[in-house]
Amino acid sequence: MLELKAEPLTPKAFMPFGEVIDVRTSDSFAINSGLTQRHHDLATVETLGQNARALISIFVSQPIKTPLELSFLERHPQGSQAFMPLHEERFIIVVAPRGEKIDPGQVRAFVTDGRQGVNYHAGTWHAIQSVLEREGEFLVVDRGGDGNNCDEYPIDLRITLDE
Repeated sequence: MLELKAEPLTPKAFMPFGEVIDVRTSDSFAINSGLTQRHHDLATVETLGQNARALISIFVSQPIKTPLELSFLERHPQGSQAFMPLHEERFIIVVAPRGEKIDPGQVRAFVTDGRQGVNYHAGTWHAIQSVLEREGEFLVVDRGGDGNNCDEYPIDLRITLDE
């Protein structure tokens, strides 16, 4: 079993897998007569393949127990997948680079601070939604349309936190 300690999520560390969505580090400008601050272009939505379209959903996830034990990672080869917590929920992120197989030496684990979201690049291997402490609601942007867009890869993992 591969054992990982989840590290703090930073844009630099997460760059090979996608983008960190965080208004505290984004470009922004005022709109609506100065009453609204637009945090602009936080992530690139990828929709590949025939009849592809972007979907906006809300996921409600139950909290996991730590250490987190996983038996697989999944990927979405035809589109990106973004998760943004709606109520400052912290969650664990487990990722591996794009490719047909997962190299255990390339698997990384991160933990958000509750205000960060992520956008996985198309084809990035990742864990199931793994919210901590309490039930979580997430705004999710991903791909809909024709074709298979979810593959699973068996791998035994145990993720711990510094708490």
